[in-house]
Amino acid sequence: MRSLRRDFLPSDLHRALDEGGVQQAISVQARQTLEETHWLLEMAAKDSRIAAVVGWVPMVSTGLDMALQPLAPHPKLKSVRHVLQDEPANQLMDNPEFNRGIERLHHYGLRYDLLIFERHLSQAIQFVDRHPNQVFILDHIAKPTIAKHVMEPWRNKIGELARRENVYCKISGMVTEADWANWKTADLTPYLDTVLKAFGPARLMYGSDWPVMLVASSYGRWSKLIGEYLSKLSEAEQTRIWSSTAKEAYRIP
Repeated sequence: MRSLRRDFLPSDLHRALDEGGVQQAISVQARQTLEETHWLLEMAAKDSRIAAVVGWVPMVSTGLDMALQPLAPHPKLKSVRHVLQDEPANQLMDNPEFNRGIERLHHYGLRYDLLIFERHLSQAIQFVDRHPNQVFILDHIAKPTIAKHVMEPWRNKIGELARRENVYCKISGMVTEADWANWKTADLTPYLDTVLKAFGPARLMYGSDWPVMLVASSYGRWSKLIGEYLSKLSEAEQTRIWSSTAKEAYRIP
């Protein structure tokens, strides 16, 4: 983890994207501060390779609208996220104030990125059902227990979540749920098969979780793995997963 204890800037991002043959990226919050959200938008405004930003705003706050009003007009702010996976007992998804905050996002045309572990899937399904008009993007395929090759109940619950047509799924964050030093493609394939079957190319998008993923894989190795996996699909389906789904989900021109 020491390799992550430094600043990662657009120049680092460009090298990673070039290594993976990827043209643009979506920058996603890591710290739960408005300062970081403003900083990410400043970087994105100067960099055409940052296509969009997923920021953080105080969802449980009477000041939510005050925070969103200056941020929402920014053309690259497309979604917001809270690190739900770290909340004690994940109480926020059931918090009435948090749910009122989610309802406000629709007013500003913003999506919501859902960051959870697989143990939170049942709660997440109930949460999504409260907001049928809100678009959600599930990050990291809900972090199944790949290192131990556990498929259930994740597989069943991911299928149930995918029945909600307002939910997209991002293929990302998988290598850090596997055995960092010893994972192989075969370890990931059953999980990729599951989300492809559940969401289909129309609601599945490529992602990486860079730079966190660097503890387990280079960016180039990850993008090559996904490219090889998707090669069995039609060209249109591959394009959908590589770029078109993300453009649709995040409203990227």
